[in-house]
Formats: sequence, structure tokens, C-alpha cells
Amino acid sequence: MKQIYAFENKLEYEKNEEVISRFNEHLVKYQMILEKEYGLVDYPKGIVWTSAENATTIFSSLPIPAFTNKDLIYISPDLDGWKKLFISQLEGKKLPHIKSFYETLSENHVLTIVGHELTHHSDLFLDEFGEGREESIWFEEGMCEYLPRKYLLTDHEFTEICNVEKELVDVFFSEYGKRSIDSFGSASYSESLSSIMFDYWRSFLYIKYLIEERFNHDIKQVFEEYQNWHQEGRIIPLSKYFDLERIKL
Repeated sequence: MKQIYAFENKLEYEKNEEVISRFNEHLVKYQMILEKEYGLVDYPKGIVWTSAENATTIFSSLPIPAFTNKDLIYISPDLDGWKKLFISQLEGKKLPHIKSFYETLSENHVLTIVGHELTHHSDLFLDEFGEGREESIWFEEGMCEYLPRKYLLTDHEFTEICNVEKELVDVFFSEYGKRSIDSFGSASYSESLSSIMFDYWRSFLYIKYLIEERFNHDIKQVFEEYQNWHQEGRIIPLSKYFDLERIKL
């Protein structure tokens, strides 16, 4: 993949140069895993490394400075900016231990965000970029959270983020928990940051449950069931197919 730098000045590029280099070393290894195990055949043409401001005001209007399309991944590598964003999703709720977690976040967690965007390019996902994706976006988003976290975080970091996002689902459940996970889609981005992230937290935790409990750590079997749902004609929502209604996250 080509490396494209879209910073406004040389100083801003130099500030991020070392972390981008470290990220790329790990991404090469993760890309090989995706190619070997998870259907990555046609990967993006490049990664556009840019500032959070450019990512959210020039390249898109999304509130999160990381996204992908058919050809390119756009991402801010600025760890401090990501820390502020994650703290802002708490929306002033008194959660000092979670705030502290985000204040001391390691750059590995930003690396998993780049990994998330790369994982979207796997051919194991059923819907193409630009299609109106319905009823299964939570599966793709959750898997794109789970795989890079499992491969790129330490065991301790993985356990920590699982616990944090489980608690955040509990905290925000009264506000957003009544809506179906199958409704996760582009409309969510017109809502608050916590509302957007709530569906990502839930999707990740559902995928974690399916992989680690329902299918005994067999990721490929989870994908096979997802493919079966599609081949059978998507007769029922994917969450119902996996019987997630009975799961208490």
C-alpha cells in the first residue's frame, strides 16, 4: 500500500513520522495474517495519514478521524487526539477509572483502529463498499474491532478494553439499548458520539461472545455461519439468526 501524507506543514508530519513508521511495521504483519486467514485479497491502494481536523472536515464530515472506502484508508495517527475523542464520548458521566484508562491509552489502541479499517477489505464480508448494507453491518464492524484487537494488543490490553466497553454498554444502555443491533448503520452518524460508539461497543462484544463462547474460539466457524445466513436468503435478521436476543452483554 502507498503511504500518503496529508499534513498541513512539515512540522506536523515530523511530529507523526515515528509513530507512523512503527504502525507500518506492525501493519505489514497484520496484513499477512488477513491475507492468509481472513480473505484479504484486494487491499486498499494506500493509507492517507492526516490530522484529525482534516479527516473530519476536509476528507469527510464524520466525527471520527478514521474511515475507509474502496481505495483508501484515512486515519489520524495522533494519540493525544484519540485520547481526547474517547474521553469526550463519556459525555461528562462520572467514570473516573474509564477516563483514566483513556488518558493513559497506549498507541497500540490507535494501531488497532488502522487495523480495523484494513480488515474492512476482507472478502469474507458479504457487502461491497457503497452498497446499502442492511441487517449485518454490526457483524462486519464488530469483527473489524475484534480481529485487530486480538492480534495487535497484548492480552492485558485486550482484557482491559473488553472490560471498559462492557461497562460503557451498561452505562449507556438506558439511553440507547432499546434499539436493535440490526439497525446499526450510516444514520447513526447524525447522532451523538456516545450513540455512535454504543453500537461499536455492542458489536464488538457480540462478536467476542460468538467467537469465544458460542463457537469455542473458532473464528472461521463464525464466518461460516454468517455466510450460511446469506446463502439461505437472509430470511431473518442476522442477530436473530445468531440468537443474540437472549444474550445479556
